[in-house]
Amino acid sequence: MADWVVIVDTLKDFDNAGTPHKVITANDYLARANLFRGARPKIINLSRSFAYQSRGYYCSLLAEARGHRVIPSVETMIDLGARQLYAQAVPELEDAFGKALAGTDGAVPGRLLVYFGTVEDHRFDRFGRLVFDWFRCPVLEVTIEAGARPQIKRLAAVPVTRLTAGELEFFHAALHNHTSRQWRSQRDRVAPRYSFAALHDPAESLPPSSIASLRHWSRIAAKLGVEVEPITRRDLPRLAEFDALFIRETTSIDNHTYRFARRAAQEGMPVIDDPVSMIRCTNKIYLHELMTTNGLAVPPTVIIAGKQDLVRAADELGFPMVLKIPDSSFSRGVAKVGNAAELEALFRLWYEDTDLLLAQKFMPTEFDWRVGVLGGKPLFVTQYLMAKKHWQIVKHSADGKALEGGFRTPSLGEAPPAVIDVGLRAAQLIGDGLYGVDLKETSDGIFVVEVNDNPNIDHGVEDRGEKDQVWIELTRWFIDRLEA
Repeated sequence: MADWVVIVDTLKDFDNAGTPHKVITANDYLARANLFRGARPKIINLSRSFAYQSRGYYCSLLAEARGHRVIPSVETMIDLGARQLYAQAVPELEDAFGKALAGTDGAVPGRLLVYFGTVEDHRFDRFGRLVFDWFRCPVLEVTIEAGARPQIKRLAAVPVTRLTAGELEFFHAALHNHTSRQWRSQRDRVAPRYSFAALHDPAESLPPSSIASLRHWSRIAAKLGVEVEPITRRDLPRLAEFDALFIRETTSIDNHTYRFARRAAQEGMPVIDDPVSMIRCTNKIYLHELMTTNGLAVPPTVIIAGKQDLVRAADELGFPMVLKIPDSSFSRGVAKVGNAAELEALFRLWYEDTDLLLAQKFMPTEFDWRVGVLGGKPLFVTQYLMAKKHWQIVKHSADGKALEGGFRTPSLGEAPPAVIDVGLRAAQLIGDGLYGVDLKETSDGIFVVEVNDNPNIDHGVEDRGEKDQVWIELTRWFIDRLEA
């Protein structure tokens, strides 16, 4: 049976002459649950309406339930339903549209149709791909208001039944181009069962996994019938060629890593890290509230909402104390202050970019524990030693270099059960993915410092205790969700 299936309200809605795609009606797809049993077709939903609880809506909803990949997803339908839901995309889209116009004398189009990421006006090729990156929809109408700085007034899905003859011809060409891409690269060997993408940045100085570690994972995964391919931020248009995504560069909800995670979730692909985990883990204020609400010990903390909170922080925490930016990572945006003057100076500097800061009691230890948790189960336990003559595990110098402390990685059986228990309890509050829970063990007990959505896994470090079992469990996590 054809890999690609087109859903329409009536067969008259789609001229399938000469197309290799199977075309069925929405009613048939909804009523015949066993039609594609045992297969994972890729669905293009061309229903006339994507409104909530319409037939088009239910086709995409049931496609996701059946494990079929579908364009558009229900999430995309909902996002396009109201401007406030897609407003987060508008600034970036307007910026891309303005750059496309720069240096051209052409008029600003009041309406632009984007067909599977392609447009008829080649000035806007990159803009069209960006729109499709945000909203995986067969045909999108972008309404633009001309001016000194053109503004996007509306984004909306367009049924093919509303296209003119010329527009419909371009649509069919775009559909053919989109569905003609190889779903999985061909090799001169037996094709693997699955193909996983590993997103990485070759230029990142402190990546969560080195390229050598990813190559090691690839060798382990191959024995389980999985092909692993490293990809970069330029490969977002190719993401649907893969079955799963493992993000191995530092995540942030305001850069491309979040877009990759969101796209993978829209495609129904297992992904580490998933968008929800990224949102939850990248904000230390959220983590503080989550841990305390659920009875897990955290370092004594004061949330700084204004200058008036500095005195309270000094009174409750004493000096030295640690000041943190909510979305800091890799020891950046984290500083120790020794007195009230240093606290106020750093507050004034950082408060320009964030409305809230965290002040925490300084709890010196020789090392921090990290419990790696995958799918609610312990994956590894590592001790990260403080950098030489420093109070953190990473010391960043003025010239941009990073000095790291050493590490010790016991097996799970050798690690303190109480440490593993606290790590599991903290990670399970976030989700079912991969997390690194940082803990401080003191005479007063075990404290949760933070939960990382993007923990390091490097060959010879985090896997030293459990060896290749770390990579095997990681591969099986993806496979189990693909085969569920």
